[in-house]
Amino acid sequence: MKKILLLSLLFKITLCSVAQNTPSDTIKNYTLPEFIVRAKADPEYEKKYQKLVYNVKKVLPYAKLASFRFQMLEQNLQLLPSEKARKEYLKRSENSIKEQFMDDLMNLTVSQGKILIRLIYRETGSNAYDLLKTYRGQLTAMYWQTFAKFIGGNLKDEYDPVEDWQIEQIIKQMGFE
Repeated sequence: MKKILLLSLLFKITLCSVAQNTPSDTIKNYTLPEFIVRAKADPEYEKKYQKLVYNVKKVLPYAKLASFRFQMLEQNLQLLPSEKARKEYLKRSENSIKEQFMDDLMNLTVSQGKILIRLIYRETGSNAYDLLKTYRGQLTAMYWQTFAKFIGGNLKDEYDPVEDWQIEQIIKQMGFE
């Protein structure tokens, strides 16, 4: 362990001196905490991490799109004059979303669904249960929450950047942040 720390310190000093001698050359320097370096050496951890990377890459576009659709939905609902027009617009939007995305979303695994729920919270600031409750009603939200609980999920999950630091790191590495 001391050798790793000594080598990393020596490597940083070398990089800093090289970078200072050539003003047009810049090198990014990342310092990983020691436990990450050890964990990366563990093949089991690496396998789980690569699976997480795959899952985040698969569901992040859906979360980004959901955020955009919810923003557009809110703006359009405010422009509509009556409650009847709002309900009709919501129904048409729901049918459009189902037609466009239902096949893709039905093919997600449970772990991808859990990540999607957290990323929707990250992108919208509201959990999936509250969004369902707002746009579809209390009964529908309770139905889907019960279904999610049955398969091991929770629509009330929230994204916490500290707890979900790996997901946050993956998103930053992908260049979405």
